[in-house]
Amino acid sequence: MSQYQAVEKVFRAGDVILQSGKVLRDTCLKYLQIGELNPSRNNLIVLPTYYGGTHSGNLPLIGAPGPIDPERYCILIPNLLGSGQSTSPSNAHESQRGPEFPSVTLYDNVMLQRRMIEQCFEGATIQLVAGWSMGGMQALQWGCLFPQQVKRVASICATARCWPHNYVFLEGVKAALMCDSAWQQGRYLSPPTTGLGAFGRVYAGWAYSQAFFRRELYRELGFDSIDALLQYWEDDHQEQDANNLLSVLHTWQHGDISANAVWNSNFSAALSGIKAKCLIMPGSTDLYFTAEDASTEAKQIPNARFTPLESDWGHCAGAPGRNAADTEMILASLAALMAEE
Repeated sequence: MSQYQAVEKVFRAGDVILQSGKVLRDTCLKYLQIGELNPSRNNLIVLPTYYGGTHSGNLPLIGAPGPIDPERYCILIPNLLGSGQSTSPSNAHESQRGPEFPSVTLYDNVMLQRRMIEQCFEGATIQLVAGWSMGGMQALQWGCLFPQQVKRVASICATARCWPHNYVFLEGVKAALMCDSAWQQGRYLSPPTTGLGAFGRVYAGWAYSQAFFRRELYRELGFDSIDALLQYWEDDHQEQDANNLLSVLHTWQHGDISANAVWNSNFSAALSGIKAKCLIMPGSTDLYFTAEDASTEAKQIPNARFTPLESDWGHCAGAPGRNAADTEMILASLAALMAEE
């Protein structure tokens, strides 16, 4: 990556009317650009971010000899609204800080991303929208909203909606955070660190598979025990903003690519409306974006190739760069997708 210049940019959209009808004031979309748009305006790749991550989390997918090569493509990594990078509870207009931040949907995120591309990149043709977890949800949302603009979609360890068991999992981690007396309905004077720590510890049990712990694969991450891994998750989440976490969690929980005026909640129609070449790559041991749910969806997408990521790393199998063998399989599958006309 050192030979490629990555530039952080901010698209200032002003006041944006959200899907809910509320107005998000002084909206900013922060994104990373690597590479340049070609004269034909047909070499754009979009890599939306995932829950708890920023644009830097997608960097392991980028660079030659892999398929996402900045010498060939202009690569954009837009940050989710609510993540702390783009407009979020922690940095919003003063009147919308903290618990006053309005609800944001997948649709809101993708529509803002498209507006940025229309205004800053002349409505360029998108060769690929790809992402892990919530990044994959956004990729599928892109595919059904703009089938003429998006040529390829890759959804890695993700689904086009938040299925019921996934929703329940999120209720659990949310409850762990909100049980902290310091939470104060989001109006905390100091961070609810106990709740944030509990959120992280509960989340860790879902992020990896049973086999991951049984085979002690956490040692490959540099942890000598389960307790050390759990402590890392606790510490990591105590550094995050609670309102930001819950804002993006709400986006995830209510994620459904058909929940908009284009598809009127007709989920099957939205899936069949994705005309792009698609890679649907669930993790074989993912506990919440399950392979079964992803398979159900893939059967309804006309040009989908269902390729499970066989791994004992659970949901984290799809995390860019987290496990070398899994990332290699992801890149190989993306290369095959990019080779398709």
